[in-house]
Amino acid sequence: MEWQLPEHERSYLRELARRQAEIAALPLTAARKQMWYDLNDNRPNTRPPIIVETGTFDRDFFPESVFRCTTPTGRSIEGQLLRNLRNHDLIGDDKVMPDTFDIGWKVEIDELGVHIPIRRVQDAQGVPTGYEFSHPIKDLKRDFELLKPARCSVDREGTLAWKAFLDNLLGDLLPVTIRTGVYGCAMLTHRVVELMGMEAFFVAMYDQPDEVHRLMAYLRDNALRMMRWAESEGLLRANTGNQVSFGSSFNFTNQMPQPEDRPAQLSEMWGCSNSQESIGISPEMYHEFCFPYYRDACAPMGRLYYGCCEPIHPFWEDVRRLPNLKKVSVPRWCDQAFVAEALQGSEIVFSRKPDPNFLSVDQTLDEPAWAAHIRETVELTRGVRTEFIVRDVYTVHGDVGNARRAVEIARREIDRCYQP
Repeated sequence: MEWQLPEHERSYLRELARRQAEIAALPLTAARKQMWYDLNDNRPNTRPPIIVETGTFDRDFFPESVFRCTTPTGRSIEGQLLRNLRNHDLIGDDKVMPDTFDIGWKVEIDELGVHIPIRRVQDAQGVPTGYEFSHPIKDLKRDFELLKPARCSVDREGTLAWKAFLDNLLGDLLPVTIRTGVYGCAMLTHRVVELMGMEAFFVAMYDQPDEVHRLMAYLRDNALRMMRWAESEGLLRANTGNQVSFGSSFNFTNQMPQPEDRPAQLSEMWGCSNSQESIGISPEMYHEFCFPYYRDACAPMGRLYYGCCEPIHPFWEDVRRLPNLKKVSVPRWCDQAFVAEALQGSEIVFSRKPDPNFLSVDQTLDEPAWAAHIRETVELTRGVRTEFIVRDVYTVHGDVGNARRAVEIARREIDRCYQP
């Protein structure tokens, strides 16, 4: 009864699912999928894929006017289908159209044992943009006892009931599949900043180093506790296909186990980690206060994507020693020439994050400057496995065509170096 849909919404959602299945079966989709397999499985001279993440500029990409469903259930299903279809129609990047309708387990996780209130603010257009945490830890030594081991539970019955409902609605067009990541947060310093704030964290490394080590050990152990819980509960599902390890970096690979008839193990999963909050500390402090805990938290994962918006080159001697490292994020603040040189001859992917300002600041894309920006990376990374992921674009000023044009230009610059 909870998930009943009016007949016109059922028919409409089936139309969307049918179109998604048709696109998923196209030769174009197969070619994009092969590109990701080639990249992740170390085929020489693989052409870099190009992705534009749209979720941050939904005001332009996903306005309210595109929705037709009015029930909450219909709207949630419609959103998942439409996001895929509109990306195909409007952006045309190297995302692979899914041939399944994926859902996750219904889980509840009290990760830290303490509530962290968040105050959010909207921009001038009413889009939630800024936020701040109300940090529960004011004095690290005194307030550490607020923290508790993670408590996790799964609603199997509810998950399987939802899957059965979707199977009845869409399953003959798009198989409904449960997918997961590894669970557990390996972005340890992000949790630190939520708990106590960045300034307090930086000061504590000087004033209370033993307490910082204690906190980092707790966060490491908590991340591992959640990972091992999901593994022991049989919740993990292989994410070595049309899933992402971080952002929009897709996981297609034939070089890891592909369990279909049993739950996956952590060693058979892609995972991710980063430490954006370390940007203000020295390599020596990263080595002391971060690396040992990140190394241990990442160890169970079969393959690791590391980094986000932080420059990794100052910490490269530690980052390169992270277990099962497969991809590293190289944002605009990173010394990309250094990283490109460091990755020569390796199987680690150079995950380039181009400058989003080309799309989000000017009303019209500066095509020559964007082309030069992409070309610089292509030329620096000759002989290095590379992907381009454009993210943190918060508006395209109502013109989604700018994003499509950015993809076309990037492909042109890539093709100059990667002719078959």
